[in-house]
Amino acid sequence: MGISMLLAAASSATAQVQPPPATSTPAPPPATPAPPPATPAPAVSAPYGPGMKVNISPDGSKYLRFMTWHQVYVRYNENNTGTTRAPGQAKDSQLDFGIRRSRLLILAQLNPRFLIYTHLGINNQNVVSGGAPGQPNEPGKKPQFFIHEAVTEYKVNKYLSLGAGLHYFNGISRLTNASTTSMLAMDFPLTNFPTIELTDQFARWLGIYAKGRVGKFDYRVSMSDAFLTNLASTPLSLGVTTAGVSTGTGVATYNPQNTGHVYQGYFSYNFLEPEANLLPYMTGTYLGTKRVFSIGAGFLYNKDAMYSRPTSSVVPVTAAVTADPFGTVPTTKHDMKLFGVDAFYDVPLDTAARTAITLYGVYYNYDLGPNYVRFVGPENPGYGVVAGNAAVRGNAYPQSGTGSSQYLNAGFLLPKNTLGPKVRLQPYVAYLHSSYEGLRDRDGERKGMNMYDAGVNVLIDGHNAKVTLNYRARPDFTDVNSIRYRPEITLQTQVFL
Repeated sequence: MGISMLLAAASSATAQVQPPPATSTPAPPPATPAPPPATPAPAVSAPYGPGMKVNISPDGSKYLRFMTWHQVYVRYNENNTGTTRAPGQAKDSQLDFGIRRSRLLILAQLNPRFLIYTHLGINNQNVVSGGAPGQPNEPGKKPQFFIHEAVTEYKVNKYLSLGAGLHYFNGISRLTNASTTSMLAMDFPLTNFPTIELTDQFARWLGIYAKGRVGKFDYRVSMSDAFLTNLASTPLSLGVTTAGVSTGTGVATYNPQNTGHVYQGYFSYNFLEPEANLLPYMTGTYLGTKRVFSIGAGFLYNKDAMYSRPTSSVVPVTAAVTADPFGTVPTTKHDMKLFGVDAFYDVPLDTAARTAITLYGVYYNYDLGPNYVRFVGPENPGYGVVAGNAAVRGNAYPQSGTGSSQYLNAGFLLPKNTLGPKVRLQPYVAYLHSSYEGLRDRDGERKGMNMYDAGVNVLIDGHNAKVTLNYRARPDFTDVNSIRYRPEITLQTQVFL
């Protein structure tokens, strides 16, 4: 009874609660609309970095990467004596244009242990040379876009990777494995590529290799097939035929019957910071971004790669000899033995001014058989037979031979505001000296080969966009008894993306 009365009272009290009286205050006005967000300012461009990279995995460990670059020449060249520029047209000098290199590299790593890359391109095209083979009437047209490298690689462990294919893991020297996009001087001396386009494919080889790093020690070794040489050579061409008798010259050349393997290796020790070794290309100058001091040594060996006939070889030229010179004319085989020792020093000097120094030196000792000398003219602007030797035309010089060579280059990256806030300047000098047993004057004395380069890199965006102006004093060996130095002035533009 008492509980019922309490509940009734509570219900009555609740029913009597009234809402607060409405006030006459007006509602607040609607809020002012927020202004639209400001258009963001364009981001400051970052350094280009390691190429156009497409990540396949979120962490970037699986990727596809593209790199492409062009190096274009504008050049004034004083030709070697007797050079022709067109049929019947002698040319002492000219201003010409050319593509020194045009390349594309595609790299993929979809598994931490597997790597694949393909490198394609052209080289040395101008209106006189560099065109597709077999086009005598169009010597500079339609250059062959060919494979430079096609490599598959497997990482065994952190110390060892194994690879196979058309590769660039060379021996001899750092410069024989050099990158073409980060050179200090405008170009290589080419002495670093003694077999180029003879027993190799543009300094590349078909074979297998091993590479790796143990602490501060880096190594690369390879075994490859020797390409059959493209020289039109027979035992008869190693002699001089007079009155039906062929007499040997005592000068070696590449053996067209060479079917041996080529063994190479390059070993280096880095005292300061380690260098990247994913790809075979070794940097020419780091522009102050690393501290590197590396010493190295390398070799290349190819059994029976060369052959010759001594001057004591006298053979009557009969129908049988002409039909089968390899079977009837005795020759002497020579092993190719090439060695190099080098040092590379590249460090920043003043971190505030961002100056840096680059120094490189290499010593080569080559054995390519008795008296062998080879002439090469990069992107040669002329042709024709000069003094009975077509090899010395245009801008050709003694590129390699049996004997020794020394090459030095040095560069200095000037303070960052020397030419404004965006452009850097890097002057450099380079010197090549060679002593080959096949270069002798009329008195039998060796005639040294000296070549001088001086220039400046105008770095617009590091190596990714730069202009190089180079002056070269080149020896003209048309007459070994009277060597003249010819000027060669080149402006090169490079864009590397």
